[in-house]
Amino acid sequence: MARPTISDLAQAAKVSTATVDRVLNGRPNVREETVRRVHQAAEEIGYHAANVIRQRMLADRPELRLGLVLQKPRHQFYQEALATFERQARANTESRVQILPRFLETTQASELAEVLLSLKGRVDAIAATGQDHHLVTQAVQVLRDAGTPVFSLLSDFAQGVRESYFGMNNLKVGRIAGWFISKLSVQQGKVGLFIGGSRFHGHELRETGFRSFFRDEAGGFQLLDTQINLETRQLTYEATINLLTRHPDLAGFYVAGGGMEGAIQAVREMQAGHRVVLIVNELTPDSQAGLQDGVLSIVLATPMRDVAGQVIAMAQSIQTNGMAAVPGQRFLPCEVWTPESDMMR
Repeated sequence: MARPTISDLAQAAKVSTATVDRVLNGRPNVREETVRRVHQAAEEIGYHAANVIRQRMLADRPELRLGLVLQKPRHQFYQEALATFERQARANTESRVQILPRFLETTQASELAEVLLSLKGRVDAIAATGQDHHLVTQAVQVLRDAGTPVFSLLSDFAQGVRESYFGMNNLKVGRIAGWFISKLSVQQGKVGLFIGGSRFHGHELRETGFRSFFRDEAGGFQLLDTQINLETRQLTYEATINLLTRHPDLAGFYVAGGGMEGAIQAVREMQAGHRVVLIVNELTPDSQAGLQDGVLSIVLATPMRDVAGQVIAMAQSIQTNGMAAVPGQRFLPCEVWTPESDMMR
């Protein structure tokens, strides 16, 4: 494919080539709205000077350094989460937003606390995923005292100390998963549940919502003991094989955290997709494939673009107005993906 030209950019931005030339060369008397439109069009068509336009457009804007702490550097969901934050940073026109990513190698709270503290003085705000633990809370308090707000993502931690939580209402997500299993299963029977660990606040809330739904609305199903999979593919695979083998009346199960790849693999190998409802969190290439070949019934996904946009906007607001007197939370509605969904985002 040929590289986009100035004419292509002018057509995409709905301006003249002369206007594009003025924007590219930083000439005066070009309206800010026009510069933004040309920049957006350059990003969309992949014009080679898109970054130059952005730098000139933001030359007099304040800098925002956002530390982003994520789990599992080799996991596709977290790689896509980083890419989403970077896209939202590039699209932002209020500040020169720089994303400083850090990935955790383990699920140990001590590692998260250490990484958070390592960003002290190096960033203006931090957004992080991780476990709720007193070591993490202490680290967040140190950062707050130093004037660095910390936002929890996906699974909440350090409540009352962190600046805000951004993600789904995990209690409701658990109830939604239960509702789908009760409605999609071919018959009433046993129901399984996997969580990553008891220190993941979001997982605990999903478990609570899941169990409360069956207790309140679907008493004909029997919930099995919750299994902790440490968010690993292999443990989830082995435990799923065991579930399917030991419980021929298994109606469905929900993987409320990581490790879903192992469940998808096990259900596929045992050809159990026609009789067992499998629900997981987050849309990835593995879960997309599971939906498309009938192994998965439903994917409940975080609207990461909205999360990233709102985190950046709040970090910008704090730069101007300071931290809130009372920490808050931002719930975003979960995305529901089915085998009939259009997988293009």
